[in-house]
Amino acid sequence: MEKPETIGKVISYIYRYQRIFLDRELEPHGIGSGQFSFMMLLYLKDGVKQEALARIYKMDKATAARTIKKLEDAGYVYRKQDAEDKRAYNVFVSKKGRDIEAKMNKIALKWNNMVLSGFSEEEKQLNAAFLEKMFIDKDIDIRELPLG
Repeated sequence: MEKPETIGKVISYIYRYQRIFLDRELEPHGIGSGQFSFMMLLYLKDGVKQEALARIYKMDKATAARTIKKLEDAGYVYRKQDAEDKRAYNVFVSKKGRDIEAKMNKIALKWNNMVLSGFSEEEKQLNAAFLEKMFIDKDIDIRELPLG
């Protein structure tokens, strides 16, 4: 009998395949898979603080700043100093970013349809619920993980 894959290994495979898919789909727009999630969130909630993006995606502030800078350099977003906190910046989608919003949503839908093909609607809902529960209930601070 073949040994089943661990959940971590399967999630890792899906993550890598998604990055490959997104990099291929986004290449004509000069956007990488790393910037995709930022754009998708900004489409839903324009004007998010830069620091909040780092917190939401569980990355350090420097990585988030580099991701935003790439999008800004490409003309898809712009930053404005926060009116209440002059040290903070809010990130907004530019006209160029809005011009590709439908394409970005189509790419997201294409990935979801690909990865969830063969699942019933109930299975899709259960899948999403299980993964979200794993993420929420097991919110781990990597700084607290034992070394070795």
